[in-house]
This record gives sequence, C-alpha cells and structure tokens, in this order.
Amino acid sequence: MDALTGLLEGPRARGAFMIRACFDPPWAVRVEDRAPLTVMLLVRGDAWLLPDRGEPVRLRAGDLAVARGPDPYTCADAAGTAPQALILPGGQCHYPDGRPLNGSMDLGVRAWGDRPDSGTVLLIGTYQMRGEIGGRLLDALPPLLSLGADVWECPLTPLLMQEVARDAPGQEVVLDRLLDLLVIAALRAWFARPEAEPPAWYEALSDPVVGPVLRLIQDDPARPWTVAGLAEKAGVSRAALARRFTRLVGEPPMSYLTGWRLALAADRLRDTDDTLAAIARQVGYGSAFALSTAFKRAFDVSPQEWRTRAAA
Repeated sequence: MDALTGLLEGPRARGAFMIRACFDPPWAVRVEDRAPLTVMLLVRGDAWLLPDRGEPVRLRAGDLAVARGPDPYTCADAAGTAPQALILPGGQCHYPDGRPLNGSMDLGVRAWGDRPDSGTVLLIGTYQMRGEIGGRLLDALPPLLSLGADVWECPLTPLLMQEVARDAPGQEVVLDRLLDLLVIAALRAWFARPEAEPPAWYEALSDPVVGPVLRLIQDDPARPWTVAGLAEKAGVSRAALARRFTRLVGEPPMSYLTGWRLALAADRLRDTDDTLAAIARQVGYGSAFALSTAFKRAFDVSPQEWRTRAAA
C-alpha cells in the first residue's frame, strides 16, 4: 500500500456527496460544509474559486480543483457575485440568510442548480469524513489547489457525467470508486509537477530502501516489527536503516510505525463496532490496555471517548 492508497483505504469514499451543479451567470455558492476534501471538475464554462484566505483560482473547462477543509470558500462566475446559496455540513442547502432551499434548485438525479443545460457545469465530489490515516497526506496539501487541462487529462470525465445521472442499484458504490480514482489521479498529477514540494515521506516511497520498508509497515501493521527485522527485509544494517529512514521520512521507523498503528485504530474505532481488544490485535498491540494507553497519549482522549465523539 502506498501513501496515496493510504489516503483512500481508511476514509475511502462511502456514500460520498456527489452532484452535477449547473448554473447560468450570475451565480455564486458559498461552501461552509467543513468537508475534509472536495473535488471539483469543471465540465463546461468558467468559474472562480474564492477562498476566505489566499488567492482566487480561475477554472476553465477541463480544469480540476481540490479544496481541503475545513476552511470555507465561494464558487462563483465572478469575484463580485453575491452568493445565492449556502452549502452546510451533510450537503444541506440554504439561502444565504439561513432559510432552507427545500429542493427548489433540484434538477433530477444528483443534479442541482438553474437548468440541466446551463452554460456552466461542475462535477463535485465530497468526502464527508476525515480519517487519521489520510492526515499525513491531507496536511501536505494546500487549502486549495488546481490542475489545468493543459497539464493533466482526465479520461474519467465522460464516465463521471454518465454515472452521476444514473439511478441504478449500487450506484453510490460506483460513484464512490470513481471519486477515489479521480482523487488518486489528481494527487499523482499534483505531486508530479516540477515545482511540487511533496512531503518527505511521499518522496521516501521511491527510495529503494525506505520505500519497501514503508510498504511493509503499511501492509502488515500487526506484525511485531523491530528495526532489526525491517532492516533485514530491506537488506541493510539496523543502523543504516534507522539513519536513512529518519533522514528521508523525518522520524524514526518505530515512531512512524506507532503513528500508523494508532491511525488505523482511530479509523476502526470510528467505522466499526469491533471491541478494543480486537482492534488492538488488528493493529499490532498486545492488549486493549496497551492500545488504550498509547492512544490516549497520542490523541489526548481515550479510545471510548474517540468512538463516542465520532458517533456524534
């Protein structure tokens, strides 16, 4: 499992909010949904993304933007257009004064806006939960990034346009997987840019020694790894691995392993009903007590408190 896969293997899209937004100028939508990650693919027309902090981003047909929450932003035809709608957590739509829209802009299956054949069409996919596994990657992204059609090509656009309008059994799963693929393709393109500054651990994945060790940790966290055991797998000495791993990743191998295990535990506490003892076995801790102690040290709350808050 590589780092991009890690982003989607924990908080992988499950019932993600996905919609085709159709507008005629002038139009503007204020987004305050606090979603951890939203992808916007402009199919037709022009649009501006206007963050509360930072520079505005212009989108043209074929361009893609990724917004990392929870900071709000406005999507509009022009910088001066007043918002006509407000998007809140859970995909709730309200007028700017707080009154619910009550479906007044619904255009059919996963379509919303002025009219289906509007001059501007945006495909929007939103991940509604943040998982700890993806935290390393999400934190490495700017609040708002864009990829122009001149630097990347998205073969998924026709398929997404077709599938987002379908109302068939299992359609949410199909759209979830398509959104995952779109995000992976976009982040690969983002980090591959010559001017990109990917995080240290991302670059370490391509290292012939550290890369395989990272994958061993991510693929089998429950194994009782030691630095010596990882070094043997990598074909280097214990000291050499420790130095190289720390230099490239920014923390020692065992520290990275602990963080990965606790991230997995946090996701399982949120997404499953497994007992703490079962989760401890799954992520490499010898007992529920050992996991609970490490978890509280890292997150400042007990596993039970974490689970309760996630459920709320």
